[in-house]
Amino acid sequence: MNSKLKDLNVEFLFQAVLSLKTMEDCYNFFDDLCTVSELKALSQRLQVAKMLDERKVYSDIVAATGASTATISRVNRSLNYGSDGYRTVFDRMAADK
Repeated sequence: MNSKLKDLNVEFLFQAVLSLKTMEDCYNFFDDLCTVSELKALSQRLQVAKMLDERKVYSDIVAATGASTATISRVNRSLNYGSDGYRTVFDRMAADK
């Protein structure tokens, strides 16, 4: 884990997210926690990561998500050199299907 992230407030946030059980719980919690723009930015990054993982090219990702090439590059860097958080989520979501 990135040591810059690790503190009690972040852990409390993660515990809260882990306590969510339904899609409605998620909608309600994130509606309270985030602005629409913040939530759209987070969901956009996740979609970019999914498309990169599917080997889509930048131009297709820009067209589909509206993400900037800088955002796509940052997400790509995380996919390739990060903490494998995206990989964990994608693998678990695939296993749940």
